[in-house]
Amino acid sequence: MPENSMRIMGLDVGSVRIGVALSDKTRTIAQSFKTITRSILDSDIQALKKIVIDKEVSLIVIGLPLNMDGTLSKQTEAVLEFSRVVQEKIGLPVENYDERLTSKEAESALILENLSRRKRKQKIDKVAACLILQTYLEYKSKG
Repeated sequence: MPENSMRIMGLDVGSVRIGVALSDKTRTIAQSFKTITRSILDSDIQALKKIVIDKEVSLIVIGLPLNMDGTLSKQTEAVLEFSRVVQEKIGLPVENYDERLTSKEAESALILENLSRRKRKQKIDKVAACLILQTYLEYKSKG
């Protein structure tokens, strides 16, 4: 299958959960897909690998949580290491994409939907992944 008719998977990687979003096959629109509760690294990788195969993914975009001044934090280092492992174990290209403010933007969007704090907590990671992926798609479409 030609690579450009395959989906891109966007990830918002946290220490407790991984938010997952997928593009459509035209790589134009991102949609929230699911939230994976973190467990051991091998289990996390297997869950992602299953999505890659089932949904015909050819590229993985992982949000990079930089500090507001652009410097790296402990979480940034952890996400960079996770990205390296994902690329090695799944065998697809991985791109890291600046995700500053996406979690706050996701929370604001969920508050506008009048969701309870509990329901927001369940959805925020996949909504943040969707925002990361949609921003990436728009950036790429501009050349």
